[in-house]
Amino acid sequence: MFNGNNKALIMAACCSASAAMAHLGCIIFGANWYRFFGAGEQMAKLAEQGHWYPTVVTFVIVILLSIWSLYGLSGAKVIRQLPLLRLALIIISAIYLIHGIAFFWLMPIFLGNSLTFWLVSSGICLTIGLLYAVGTLQIWSQLGAKNA
Repeated sequence: MFNGNNKALIMAACCSASAAMAHLGCIIFGANWYRFFGAGEQMAKLAEQGHWYPTVVTFVIVILLSIWSLYGLSGAKVIRQLPLLRLALIIISAIYLIHGIAFFWLMPIFLGNSLTFWLVSSGICLTIGLLYAVGTLQIWSQLGAKNA
């Protein structure tokens, strides 16, 4: 069971874990990290003021990305099989791919992020989404309906 042969899902999981760590760095190191990663001046200023909002939003993202990383490792059979594995991998792939492809529709919803942020993060998300999608396709036949 723990063979870890699916390199695409292992790479996707590592990317999600790295993104989680970068977001955790924003919480720990504050406004300059929010600025560096292009989260927007409003988030940086709120972090400088000690407001709860940047920390809570960023922590939710850290948790989500960490869970996604675990699902990638589960799909690659590095760790035990998690519940709803097939559904989770489909949703994770879709979210990353949508962020990567349709960022111009998301920009007006999340005001304050720089164009550089959108271009870089969307490129990264597209790459990670492709890794999750390819890895999921590679194990699709192993993901029976009981794993949905």
